[in-house]
Formats: sequence, structure tokens, C-alpha cells
Amino acid sequence: MSITTVGIVGAGTMGNGIAQACAVSGIDVVMVDIAQAAVDRGLATVGKSLDRLRQREKISEADKAAALSRIKGSTSYDELKGAHLVIEAATENHELKNQILKQLDELLAPEVIIATNTSSISITQLAGATQRADRFVGMHFFNPVPMMALVEIIRGLQTSDATHDAVKDLAVRLGKTPITVKNAPGFVVNRILVPMINEAFFVLAEGLATPEDIDAGMKLGCNHPIGPLALADMVGLDVCLAVMEVYLEQFGDSKYRPCPLLREYVAAGRLGRKTGVGVYSYAK
Repeated sequence: MSITTVGIVGAGTMGNGIAQACAVSGIDVVMVDIAQAAVDRGLATVGKSLDRLRQREKISEADKAAALSRIKGSTSYDELKGAHLVIEAATENHELKNQILKQLDELLAPEVIIATNTSSISITQLAGATQRADRFVGMHFFNPVPMMALVEIIRGLQTSDATHDAVKDLAVRLGKTPITVKNAPGFVVNRILVPMINEAFFVLAEGLATPEDIDAGMKLGCNHPIGPLALADMVGLDVCLAVMEVYLEQFGDSKYRPCPLLREYVAAGRLGRKTGVGVYSYAK
């Protein structure tokens, strides 16, 4: 199947980033969210991101205009009917994703591929919300989507070779490097990354070092481009917590217990950059 139109459910950080990557690559996009305000914010974010690329002379003004013209924002799922692939990019909540996937399955033609951008939930389990497990796949992008080169292509138990290959080809068209991953909690990258972030919170909670020194230690000692606590703020502390809770439930191993300080920050609404404060403050 030639994928020329992609539907995206969710206009938040991941959804609008995926929309931008598709549009810049010449693919038409329909980006849907439940509220017009969310759609408008998503479109505005794409516009600002493209502006920064134009200012850095990575794209031209014409390129920017062409990319924006390829993205249609809507609050109606019916607008997704013309898509060849629909990517669910909603919040990392199992019940919410199941609800969305059931709705998509009932709406879309049988041949349409449904992908999920989940960072931790079982692809096989999510596929069970649909009647097209062979045409269901994980397509895990990384934040910020326009900049990050990797896409994990996760096969559920029944994902067909044709579905895997079509989505892998799309990732390449988007200028990404896909890796194929078997279905397991957290897949590959987050299976390693999020427990590291969680451990950084334990180090912080125990008062072993300041946030700045913890991050400096990992940047300078392990050659990481960004420290784990600053990265947690970028990803979203609520997302980190949700992923750790999935690991704890799925593996049943106490080594995946979320740090109490991480829970405390999330309970306080300190979710990172998106709320203006997490481990660090981003107040202007």
C-alpha cells in the first residue's frame, strides 16, 4: 500500500510533531483532537517549529507554507476516513487508547493500517481493541519528533509482514531510522531509559547531589547530551511515572517501582516543561 495520507489522533506534543514530520516529507495529514483549542495549539506549535527551521535556513518560506498546507486540523473522526494509515498519539493511558482504537476500527475501511505511538503498552494487547490485529502495529516516535531520528517499529503477535514493511517504509520516507522490535513492555529504548530516569530521582530524593550535579555527572561522565532529570522534564514526569507503573505491573519486579519523589512531583502538577516547572523551573 502506498501511504500518501496519514491520520493522527492527538494534537499534543507527539501528535503535532508527527504531523510536522509527515507534512515536511510531502505527506498529507489529518490531525484530530477532541477540542478545537487543542487542534489550534497543535497547528500553532507546528508553525512555530517550522519558523525556527526557516530562521536557521533549514527550509525556505515556500517549504514552510507547503508543509502547513498539507496539515488539516479537525475535531471530527470522520475526517480520518481518507487516510491510508492512522496513528494514535493520545496520552499514555490504556483505557483511553482502547476507547480510541475501537472507535477507529469501526470507522476506518478494513485495509487501513492503525498504528499506536505508545511508549510502553503492549502492542498485542492494544491490537485486541480492534478487529484488524494483522494491520495493527506500534510506531514509536521520540520527542522532539522533528529532530529525533529513531522510530521503533513494534510488531504485535499478529502484525503481518506487509503491515510492518509498509510502516517501516514510511518511517524511511520521513527521514527516520527505523528499528524492528518485538513486543515487550517499554520495547528497547524506554526499557533502558526510563528506569535510568527513575533511578536519578532516587539519587535526588536521597540528597546525594543537586539536580544540576546529577545531570552534569551523566552528561560529562557518560557523554549523554542531556542529563536524566532535564530529560524527564522534557518527556513529562507524568509520562515517566506512567511508564514505570506499566513496567511494575507487567514484569512484577520491584526494581521497577516508581520513585516516591517522582510520584510526589506528578501529584503536585510539576510535570516538566509542559507545565513550566518539574525538577527545574521554566518560568519566563
